[in-house]
Parts: sequence; structure tokens; C-alpha cells
Amino acid sequence: MKRLKVLGSLVKDSLDTITHGSKKYHIWMAVLTFIMLIGMYCYSIQLREGLQVTGMTDRVSWGLYISNFTFLVGVAAAAVMLVMPTYVLKDIDFKQAVLIGEGLAVAALIMCLAFVIADMGGPSVLWHMIPGIGVFNFPNSMLTWDVLVLNGYLFLNITIPFYILFRHYQGKESKKSVYVPGAILSVFWAVGIHLVTAFLYQGLQARPFWNNALLGPRFLASAFAAGPALIILVLAIIRSFTEFKIENKTIRKIAMVVTVAAQINLIMLISELFKEFYAPTHHSESAYYLFFGLHGKNALLPWIWTAIPLNVLATVLLTFHKLRNNPKILYFCCFILFVAIWIEKGFGLIVPGFIPGPYGKIAEYTPTGIEIGVTLGIWALGAFVFTILAKTAIGIELGKLRYKK
Repeated sequence: MKRLKVLGSLVKDSLDTITHGSKKYHIWMAVLTFIMLIGMYCYSIQLREGLQVTGMTDRVSWGLYISNFTFLVGVAAAAVMLVMPTYVLKDIDFKQAVLIGEGLAVAALIMCLAFVIADMGGPSVLWHMIPGIGVFNFPNSMLTWDVLVLNGYLFLNITIPFYILFRHYQGKESKKSVYVPGAILSVFWAVGIHLVTAFLYQGLQARPFWNNALLGPRFLASAFAAGPALIILVLAIIRSFTEFKIENKTIRKIAMVVTVAAQINLIMLISELFKEFYAPTHHSESAYYLFFGLHGKNALLPWIWTAIPLNVLATVLLTFHKLRNNPKILYFCCFILFVAIWIEKGFGLIVPGFIPGPYGKIAEYTPTGIEIGVTLGIWALGAFVFTILAKTAIGIELGKLRYKK
């Protein structure tokens, strides 16, 4: 009963915290709410009219929704780069940032699940994914493994921070014997969610563009570049607008992780380009379509030739120690690297896999306004969830939220 009483008090104090703030905070939340409402309206049209209102067809059946899903799986997995140093290696420099990273992982996973629901057409078909009720096809289907690892990782990223914050809310220290085993498990689970997602694509034999042994490792490299880059930007915003102080050395250590991962990602990209274009076969047509166009079709050229220079520029600038330690240059590099990997891992990976079709026909894909509206709404949902989680966590960590006996 006592724990339920404390939990009730925590919920009440959290609601009070997230409904009060500065003028900028209320404007931010109002903007996110407005974008979510637009997304809900666009989604209502999709529910009424069906997936025909999207740019997807029977030729290109995965588009903007699955592109964002694939990218956000990596963002969620990136929390491990803070969890492992803090809970496993006991690096105190990461301690203040780890709860923020796990909150970002929770928001990213919620967005992942929302994009899957949107891509399936609507929530009414989700019963197919319930073991023992729907057509789950476990353990043969890689999609079922993806569902399991994503929900398992979401559970770990909710329960571990909740336990720590629940103890701190009561003015007590959290017990390492309780949360450390879960933290260690989450390290392996984070790698698993991204590898399983990569295997989901690699296992489709009819799509040679995805039949690449480097796909799994490159998924991890891009995740550990884009995810921590976003974490750095979020920490910079939190440090500017709240009393929660993040040390410079913490951001610099995360920046080193971003740099190494970006360098590895770039090396793997060069390796893939060599494989596709040095001795091209008919299986290289998807890559030709992506980078140079094919038979006069070139819808993805502006996307990929924006992503590659941004990727190279960010990696080169981050490689130099003096430039990386300059906050303005660091934040700029993190932003363009995040955008570059979003493009490269989204449109640059998903859409070309369907082109050309089984009979050589090229059916180009362009997202519709409905898809863009739903996508923006889901991103706003993720930002809304993260803002609520971060504001509550920061209040507890600063000692402003405490259980009153």
C-alpha cells in the first residue's frame, strides 16, 4: 500500500510539473500538439480511404513510414552508448546524461511502433501480431523476432529509469543489484534490435540490394553515429533552457563516440560503393537507380546526393580534435550527420530495394501529403513524450520533486 501511495504521489507531482513551465515551454508543447492534430487528421483520411492515399503501390510497398521506422530503431539502440559506460563500466561522466538517453530511446521506440501501425493501414490489423491469436508465424518470420525485441527493449528502457527515479523521488539511492542486471541485458538487447531489423531485410532473397553482409554492421555504425548525435543536440538544448547541468567532458566523450561511428559508417559506405560499381552485375541496378538514375527515372538523386556530402563533411570536421571541441561546430556537425543518415538509411535504403521490379519495370515512389502529415505527427508525438519524460526526470534529479511523507 505504501508503494502505491508513493506512486500516486509521483503521478500527481509529475502531472503538476509537466503542466507548468515557462512561456517557451508552453509554446513548444502547443506547437507539438498542433502538429499531432494535423497528423491525426491525415491518419483519419488514411483510415477512411485506405493506403491508396499514400504514394505506396504494389511495386513499392514500403515507403516513408518504414524508412522512419528503420532509422528510429537505430536512434533507440544508441542509448546503449550511455548505458554501458554508466552502469557497466562505471564512468561517472555519463551519469547525468544516461537518463536523458534512455528517455530518448523510449520516445524513439514509441515512434517505431506508431510507424508500424501506420504502415499496416490501421490498428485493427494488429491482432495478427499477437502470439497465439494472430498469424504470428514464430519463429520462422524475422518480423516476429523484430516485434519481440522492440517490445522487450521498450520494457527495459521504461523499467530501469523508472526504478531509479522512483527511488530518487523518495530520497533513496537505487540498488545496483536491482538495475545493473537489467542494464547489462539492455546492452545486448540494443545490439539485437538493430541486427534483427537488418536481418529482416537481408532475409528477403528477391531483393538483391539488401542482400549485403555489411548491412547489419553498417546498421549499428550508423545508429551509433546518428543516435548519440541527437543526444548531444538534446543535451545542448536541456543545458540551455533548464537548470540541469551537463558537463562539457560528458558531451565531448559522446562526441568521440559519434566521430568513431561516423568514420566506420563512411568506410562501410565506400566498401558498398566499390562492391556495386567496380564490377557491376544486373543486381547492381538498384544502386545505379539510387546514385545515377535508371532509364530516365531519378527521383532519389537529390536525396542521396544531399546525404553523401553532408555525411562526408560532418565526418571530416568531427575528425579534427579542435573543431570537434568547438560547441558551435560540434552541434552543426551533429545536425547534418543526423539528417544525412536519416536520408541514407531511409529513402536511400528502403525504396531502391524495390526498384526495378520483378519484370524490370521502374515504378518510382514519392510520398504524398497524407504520408508526410502522418509522419510529422508521429515525430511530434515522440518529441511530446520525450519532453514529458525529461521534464519529470530532471525535476526528480534536481530534487524539486520529492515525496512528502
